[in-house]
Amino acid sequence: MEGIVGYGAYIPRNRIKVEEIAKVWGADAPSYKKGLMLEEKSVPSPDQDVITMSVEAGRYAVKRAGVDPKEIGAIYIGSESHPYAVKPSGTVVAEALGATPDIHCADYEFACKAGSEGMFVCFGLVRAGLIKYGMGIGADTSQGAPGDALEYSASAGAAAFLFGNDGVIATVDATHSYMTDTPDFWRREYQNYPRHGGRFTGEPAYFKHTLGAARAILEKTGLTAKDFRWATFHQPNGKFPLRAGKILGFDKEQLEQGWLVPRLGNTYSGASPIGLTAILDVAEPGERILMVSYGSGAGSDAFVFTVTERIKEVQDLAPKTRDQLDNNKRYLEYGEYAKFRGKIRKIEE
Repeated sequence: MEGIVGYGAYIPRNRIKVEEIAKVWGADAPSYKKGLMLEEKSVPSPDQDVITMSVEAGRYAVKRAGVDPKEIGAIYIGSESHPYAVKPSGTVVAEALGATPDIHCADYEFACKAGSEGMFVCFGLVRAGLIKYGMGIGADTSQGAPGDALEYSASAGAAAFLFGNDGVIATVDATHSYMTDTPDFWRREYQNYPRHGGRFTGEPAYFKHTLGAARAILEKTGLTAKDFRWATFHQPNGKFPLRAGKILGFDKEQLEQGWLVPRLGNTYSGASPIGLTAILDVAEPGERILMVSYGSGAGSDAFVFTVTERIKEVQDLAPKTRDQLDNNKRYLEYGEYAKFRGKIRKIEE
């Protein structure tokens, strides 16, 4: 049975608190903390980008899988903040992992579900027998305009999953995708920051597609929320994934391990995948997991996984997600954060 054979996550150590951002813009920090359930977010250093974070997460996945990188037949990186407009991220990551030259690479985009796109395709190629192993990565250094609501949540992180049929730690039991043309969030060429449709991003966008994909895969498999030990949904803020889970019948205990957004922020393409890595860090053999991504534009990918006995052999082979989230943090003031994120731009004469 095909499934995940290795996984890894990377979270930058830099953080900025909601209060620090609100102080600069004269905003009401408690409203963001209570209304959106946000406390702080991760921030990449100036020398970190989608490629460097993908390399770290990918190395952890290979280490847990214990495979020769030369056997990886495809690497797909999903992101909306690739560092190059033309040069691919995937070739650099594949080279750094030692997987070149006999490999297929591609960079994917679909707003916040670009990471699950890569996972979906890698799993399909492995199941079809076209490749032995395939790595799907979701990574972002998310953008939020100064003072915009997105600035309080747009963060950074990466998650990598190596798929194969030898040494599986979590089988893929079912997949389902749900898409419509719903323009709730976008960024045109040459624009530095994305724009969003405000409240429109909720019911007709996030909830319609997240719940649509989840309900379809539950119907397809004949499962209910009670059949799962864990679930993780895309996390644009703290409230949306909890509400989606509650509507579907999941309780707080099923959701809390993969619910990272209050202290991580929205890692966009890495959001639900990073939540999945946190779940795999503590999962027990036989437990079933539901993961549902969401990407503006709009669509969701849903996966049902079942954890195997091998999970206990790999959990401690690489840094765990919540350990990275909780330890060795470095807090930034807004000026340093703005410098790191390129929000202060020099005017050329």
